[in-house]
Amino acid sequence: MKPIDCGHLYRDGRHYDLQNKDFLDDIPFYLRQTKKYGEPVLELACGTGRITIPIAEEGIQITGLDISEPMLSQAKRKAAIKGINVEWIKADCRNFKLNKKFNLIFFPFNSIAHLQDLESIKSCFSCVKMHLKDKGRFIIDIFNPRLDILTRDPSKRYPVAEYPDPDGKGTVVITENNTYDAATQINRIKWYYKIGIQAEEVVEKLNMRIFYPQELDELLYYNGFTIKAKFGNYDETPFESTSPKQLIVCYSHKWGDSD
Repeated sequence: MKPIDCGHLYRDGRHYDLQNKDFLDDIPFYLRQTKKYGEPVLELACGTGRITIPIAEEGIQITGLDISEPMLSQAKRKAAIKGINVEWIKADCRNFKLNKKFNLIFFPFNSIAHLQDLESIKSCFSCVKMHLKDKGRFIIDIFNPRLDILTRDPSKRYPVAEYPDPDGKGTVVITENNTYDAATQINRIKWYYKIGIQAEEVVEKLNMRIFYPQELDELLYYNGFTIKAKFGNYDETPFESTSPKQLIVCYSHKWGDSD
């Protein structure tokens, strides 16, 4: 398996939270799914608990799993402040073994794009099946690829985020450009960080695997999953060509369908 190559981007959970503080659209969707399919729940690539903690606040038993210690440390701090009990697990989503099974496992916020080779994808899906209860559900959230973004001019910069530095050094401004490698289906993104007026710009690489709709459906099928529903956005509208998201609800072949 190829190593996960995004660890440098997640070395400070405070920056992650500030960068994503205005994104709340997916939380009601996951709350509905957890209430529909029941607990316990496992979130893969839970990060700083952006979704995990609001679900736990509803009294739902949830475990958050992530490979990044700095992100989990931030999650633990936030949960402690709120007095929320969450089981946090440091592990690779491609290779984990827990002593429990779950009614729902979800992989949110485009995190599957960090799995860049077939072996990584197969290993992750195998772990998911191993940890699903009978008739449990698995949800994947990934963007629907847009060719206008993948093929945009790599010499130009595009805005990503702007937020106050948590250490009081000024405003953090992030811009990006990208080059899409069609042979590997990897979008090679560069993020340009600048903190304050006088600071020197820092460049970080973000490589994201692109999953096309039929390809992802078939990867799930040939790895033992049946798709129950595919939504195009968090309001659960059906997936179509112009949908911004691929939100897939599926289950293991061996259990058949029941709701």
